[in-house]
Amino acid sequence: MTVPSRRRLVAGTFTAGVAGLVGAGLKPASAAAADAPPAPGAAARTPGAADITPGDPRYEELATRGVNKRFTARPAAFRVATTTEEVVRAVGEAARSGRRVAVRSGGHCYENFVGDPAVRLVIDLGEMNAVSYDPQKRAFMVEAGARLMDVYRKLHEVWGVTLPGGASATVGIGGHVAGGGYGALSRRFGVAADHLYAVEVVVADAHGKARAVVATRKPSDPHRELWWAHAGGGGGNFGVVTRYWFRSPGATGYDPSGLLPRPPATTVSNAVLYPREGMDRAAFRRLVRNFGLWHERNSGADSPYTGLYGGLVLLSRLKENDPGQSAVSFAHVDGDRPDAERLLKRYVAAVTEGVGVTPHITEVARDPWLTATAALAESQDHEKGRQKIKSAYLRQALTDHQVDALYRHLNSGDHSSEAAHVSLQSFGGRINSLRPSATAYAHRQAVINVIFMNIWQDERADAENIGWLRHLYRDVFAATGGVPVPGRSSDGCYVNYPDLDMADADWNTSGVPWHRLYYKDNYPRLQRIKATWDPCGVFGHALGVRPA
Repeated sequence: MTVPSRRRLVAGTFTAGVAGLVGAGLKPASAAAADAPPAPGAAARTPGAADITPGDPRYEELATRGVNKRFTARPAAFRVATTTEEVVRAVGEAARSGRRVAVRSGGHCYENFVGDPAVRLVIDLGEMNAVSYDPQKRAFMVEAGARLMDVYRKLHEVWGVTLPGGASATVGIGGHVAGGGYGALSRRFGVAADHLYAVEVVVADAHGKARAVVATRKPSDPHRELWWAHAGGGGGNFGVVTRYWFRSPGATGYDPSGLLPRPPATTVSNAVLYPREGMDRAAFRRLVRNFGLWHERNSGADSPYTGLYGGLVLLSRLKENDPGQSAVSFAHVDGDRPDAERLLKRYVAAVTEGVGVTPHITEVARDPWLTATAALAESQDHEKGRQKIKSAYLRQALTDHQVDALYRHLNSGDHSSEAAHVSLQSFGGRINSLRPSATAYAHRQAVINVIFMNIWQDERADAENIGWLRHLYRDVFAATGGVPVPGRSSDGCYVNYPDLDMADADWNTSGVPWHRLYYKDNYPRLQRIKATWDPCGVFGHALGVRPA
């Protein structure tokens, strides 16, 4: 579903999990690394992966591939890998030469982990994009550079299954799944990482030797902790992910069509456009509180609404006279339910009740699931530019004080971007059926995820637009030191939306460290895994897991 609005960009906020944390800084190792043989079962490809340096006609395209135009990767060289063997060789060479390295799959990192000037080599996994069924593992193999929409299309058209990940077509699955990966089907099926059976990771041992390791979720697997860490522990912390295998827990048999979730045949959806005229502070409060309270009441794992994914996008006021919308609400419902349209209408009525303005409610649409997913992805990826993003998980509806802070900043003239917005999105449901310690993905008590985002084009407006978003976020969470401290009302931040401000004492005055916001009580275990699998500290970045 593409929702009409004054800005096509707005439709791009109707999803979750838009970006994977794909940057992994590799620091010099003290010991030399040896190249390893090809990983068992690696796809046969023509050896290549030569360095692409400035002056090569391919260099500029690789340098500008990232989505966030605030950052451009201009290392001494790019290495476009096509096999696990080539990644092992690149890591080994990096350890020997002491070159700082970063790894990229889809190029959607929101911070400068890949474009850091200290990075001398970028390993690009974009050509490692195969999707297939592995009968030996009874699981679907997906290489780390595969883009989400390509993965969904192949899984659905060949086997009739899918993964409950995000909607952006071009996000690479490598970082997306490592950070959890959630989207429109997650309330019904959990996050994408909940279906991870195995992962192939290129690691470096205490002697600096690079090798590929396959870790599974089997209790008897001696490498199981490495699997656990990659089911939500963030990208670039322990090694370079080259391949994933997916099979849902509890899935039995050998028929591939029964080993991952089957999406609904159709999706029922509509949107509600709220005019700016009449949207005063009281109306705005009511709208945002309606959305929050509905999710408090309807986000249990057994709720009939687990098949509903909705969002409320709050738009900033343009500096010019703006007759357009102040907010857009949307919802997608599992169309296979016989009561799908009734559930959708009840949801719309609950969110709009008592707001006091006359919204425009679009007609209910019923589309094939893949068609609706592709349309959502198209709107998601329409706009690119200079970006800043923040996130928060909520366990309860925002308070009136928090909503007032949103209202004040969204209606201010303190920025120059007409693409600034705050998007509240459905969470909970089956996501919360696991214990926070079941995987590294710890956010199992939230009912809403909030995305705070600004996109602009002019480099000269960086300070203005970043500053506006920082002050908005700080004021929304003023009661907890400017950040969503895990507790009664909030549940931290999403690691796939990395934000260096969480580690900056000027913007995080809570006394709660950044790693608790992203990993909660799972961080000490991640630190132990880091010490085991990256003993020389080869892998890392500005928000990377530190060994204990």
